[in-house]
Amino acid sequence: MQNQQGQMHQNMHTGNVPPQLNHGGHEVIDLNEVLGAAIGTMNSYMLLRQYVKDPELLDILDRQYKFMQDEYNITLECFKTGQNPSHPTSKYMMNQGNDFIYGMKLSQPKKPFQSVSEINDEYISSCMLTSCKSGASMKTMAALETTNPVVRRVLADSIPNCIEMGYELSIYQNKHHYYQVPQLAEQDMNTYRNAFAPAQGQAMGQPMGQMPNNNMNMNNNMPH
Repeated sequence: MQNQQGQMHQNMHTGNVPPQLNHGGHEVIDLNEVLGAAIGTMNSYMLLRQYVKDPELLDILDRQYKFMQDEYNITLECFKTGQNPSHPTSKYMMNQGNDFIYGMKLSQPKKPFQSVSEINDEYISSCMLTSCKSGASMKTMAALETTNPVVRRVLADSIPNCIEMGYELSIYQNKHHYYQVPQLAEQDMNTYRNAFAPAQGQAMGQPMGQMPNNNMNMNNNMPH
């Protein structure tokens, strides 16, 4: 099979590999997990939507669901065909700013619900955030095992979208004090900040065809 880079893919036992089979074993297994997890996330979003009370969270849920659906479709498409999907991976853009409130305040200890009537926006946004974090990890691992160049690129391009969606949810949670962010004392923080210095000096190795000066002098002194 000839891919976008003009390379031919072959199986040493069966010969040329058709486009739809241009996948390694680890890739096939990992992609099944990624696609299954994507379905699970979208199903969770759909089930939880009816319990959302905050219009802002509902807007985030709907926008993320729509984006996930499209990303799932193009990932499935290139996985089934082994070739470019019908359109490139889009870039997810959140709406709100990125200001975090630092510090901790006392809150009620968390415990399991006794009934579905206790489902609230804190729980829903936490489930959404966990799904986004899980998706980023799974897609990263799958991309590292993927041999098909198109599928690898689609997975790699979708990882920043998982991170962006997770960041959007963490900002929402932080604003409502669901997700609290502690800070180290200033002295401790500065100790960590100043624990490293920039690398200096020239890069190791020499350009191809260039001999070190000491070797050149040695060659000139050799007998003819």
